[in-house]
Amino acid sequence: MALFVIERNFAEQLELSTDAARLVTEINADVGVHWLFSFLSADKKKTYCLYEAPNPEAIREAARRAHIPADVIIEVTEMRPPALA
Repeated sequence: MALFVIERNFAEQLELSTDAARLVTEINADVGVHWLFSFLSADKKKTYCLYEAPNPEAIREAARRAHIPADVIIEVTEMRPPALA
């Protein structure tokens, strides 16, 4: 599957409960996408999430079902610094 970074903008500060995170994970599984991890901005109004998904449309469908934004979806490749010996 391809990797995607999703930028999500929220009108209010995000407070994601364990139950809400579980629901997002269940919806994602139903649609066929996998949430790897997220970064939350200091003001708690924006997230950057890394997902595995077959395509951007699947991410949009999962976001629609979960009632969360998916403002920008960018396909990415992984790149890491070389290991230091």
